[in-house]
Amino acid sequence: MSRTNTPILDKLNSTYFPKHQAAVYKRLEDKHTTVEVEDDPLGTRMILNLGPQHPATHGVLRVVLEIEGEKIIKSVTDVGYLHRGVEKLAENKTYQEFMPYTDRMDYLAPYSNNVAYCLAVEKLVGIEAPRRAQYIRTIACELARISAHLLWMGTMVMDAGAISMFLWTFREREFLYDIFDKMAGVRFTVSHCRIGGVQFDISDEVLDAIRKWKDNFRKEVASWKKLLANNAIWHKRNIGVGVVTKEEAISMGFTGPNLRASGVIHDIRLFEPYLVYNEVDFDIPIREEGDCMARYLVRVEEIFQSIRVLDQLLEQIPKGDIMVDNAKKGYASKNEIYYSMEGMIHDFMMTDIGVCPPEGVEIYHAIEGPKGELGFHIKSDGTGSPWRMKIKSPSFSNLQLLDQMMEGSMIADTVVLIGSIDPVMGEADK
Repeated sequence: MSRTNTPILDKLNSTYFPKHQAAVYKRLEDKHTTVEVEDDPLGTRMILNLGPQHPATHGVLRVVLEIEGEKIIKSVTDVGYLHRGVEKLAENKTYQEFMPYTDRMDYLAPYSNNVAYCLAVEKLVGIEAPRRAQYIRTIACELARISAHLLWMGTMVMDAGAISMFLWTFREREFLYDIFDKMAGVRFTVSHCRIGGVQFDISDEVLDAIRKWKDNFRKEVASWKKLLANNAIWHKRNIGVGVVTKEEAISMGFTGPNLRASGVIHDIRLFEPYLVYNEVDFDIPIREEGDCMARYLVRVEEIFQSIRVLDQLLEQIPKGDIMVDNAKKGYASKNEIYYSMEGMIHDFMMTDIGVCPPEGVEIYHAIEGPKGELGFHIKSDGTGSPWRMKIKSPSFSNLQLLDQMMEGSMIADTVVLIGSIDPVMGEADK
């Protein structure tokens, strides 16, 4: 932090600031060339680094702020600290080998990433998972949506000064992790999806555990909502803070709950149905205010709608296969592998080479993830690995508006603004 009335770039010393740091400050300086700013004769303006090690930035997110007193004058969001080259890694993996990498993107809802990727590859190859597998995927996606929203709720309320909500939401997430453990054998990074279906069938024991959990959970969420509904501190921290209009949300690429909180009715599950979302009834929560409170209310209502979807899925789930019956485009069943030479050969071929889509085929497929539109753009060269893959991550898209929301706000609002967007940097940076 520095205090001076000289231009921002003059504050830098190349001995102490590497090129990347200087480039970020240059972006902050450039903002002053495009808008009028008041003189600062007393040298009261400061440069403040929020992150990348700040616990309220939801990961390694850095925001460089120019402040005057408690007010934010200018803001520059600096992403990329968690960049791992995931899209490039995909070019050197078979389609199935890349599956675990998707878990590490939005690691708060790994199953959603698995499903988005599997659906994209299946569209590329030209296959469709059996209906029971689609139901299992849909159930798991809604559980993942609830899990992600629970962590968002607990951390956002804690950032605003309350601790109890964080403990309650994490208690419920532990119950969800137990369910995923029983269903997939893994609590967190599940990698349960397979191209053409799912790895394991869902047992009656797991279905009963989901029913038992959600019946109690519905009451828990209702009590949390009631607790915050009349909390004056919560209202003052959120109402009218970080307002994003409908036009701004559309032009800057807002997506998911953030978009719907600004009055735009868009949900891929309804407008471009995938899996079995066209077979269940649910409402799209929407608010017109576009502030932090609206984004909170939309996500809370989405939790209730996810429970409503689960109610229907658990009643309608059919019997049947969980993997496509085509050993050249999906893994053969274990019975076929253990007792058939052809099955063993197909298993080796799928593991070594993988599924090979036609050369030159190019597709894009997206789902409605907990944070918004999560899409995979894949182009094939006819081999068992993508020629090119591009991932549309909602966290990255939603961060486009953070600078605009920050500027003119107070320093105390920063953690609430970031929390209301709900970014995960593993997904934003990739």
